[in-house]
Amino acid sequence: MTPIRTTLAGAAALGAMAATPALAEVSESCRSVSLAEVGWTDIQATTGVATTVLDALGYSTDVNVTSVPITFVGLEQGDIDVFLGLWMPSMAGMVTERLENGSVEQIRANLQGAKYTLVVPQYAADAGVTDMADLDAHKDKFGGKIYGIESGNDGNLLIQDMIDADAFGLGDWDLVESSEAGMLLQAAGAFESGEWIAFLGWAPHPMNTKMDLVYLTGGDDYFGPNQGGATVYTLTRAGLSEDCPNLGSFLNNLEFSVEMENILMAAILDHGESAGSAATKFLKANPGLLDAWLDGVTTVEGEPGLPAVKAELGVE
Repeated sequence: MTPIRTTLAGAAALGAMAATPALAEVSESCRSVSLAEVGWTDIQATTGVATTVLDALGYSTDVNVTSVPITFVGLEQGDIDVFLGLWMPSMAGMVTERLENGSVEQIRANLQGAKYTLVVPQYAADAGVTDMADLDAHKDKFGGKIYGIESGNDGNLLIQDMIDADAFGLGDWDLVESSEAGMLLQAAGAFESGEWIAFLGWAPHPMNTKMDLVYLTGGDDYFGPNQGGATVYTLTRAGLSEDCPNLGSFLNNLEFSVEMENILMAAILDHGESAGSAATKFLKANPGLLDAWLDGVTTVEGEPGLPAVKAELGVE
């Protein structure tokens, strides 16, 4: 009988070993990932990077182009899994209660050193407009207008808050809403003709190299300190990291740099590349980024993620 028990024990051990890879596989419910993209080039770029890597890991990704308010509702309802564009502190009014009640989860800061506030041309700054409080004294030069992006955007809401509160004497100014592309087209025309314009600016973005901009001071109560100094966070639906730990590990590893995003956005805006194409080219040129991003991350089949993604991209 002893030999039989030994054989059975060995068979059980072998069975357990054979089953180990299956235990590491990503569950079917976690293999599809929905990401929000709100029409900003920086979020197009970072979402393009994330989906390129996730696709190479075997995930099925779906990018939802939507507004910021609908993104937060989608995360709360579980219709959207991931949003890589939580700009803080400008979005604090939209997200703080949701974070506190647990309806969404903040994973990590994915970008440090960003900026987000009002900007003017250097020639307007040279003439004395360097602070929010300087705007109203030159209302006629600016036409009494501040240009924002799409309706419902947090930056637009902050501008409207300033107008409604008559902060800096802006109570009789108008917010002009359009889109990122529309606003920048308006700004480019103003620069070309030497006209004065005040609009919503941010970094990273190629606008900072195409136009000689000055970020206005004085807006700390609205846009945050340090001339709109900002940090961008990754946000997910509640329970994502617990339900889908492999995806959670990847999101917890994923971070970007201002320089990286500037390169990606320039490829999208200046060369007409899709976010996916720009991301693929960038990762092929900088495969070392994957080492940290894929630390402890597997494919959906439970295989090591790093070699699989590098093989998919055709890099060593």
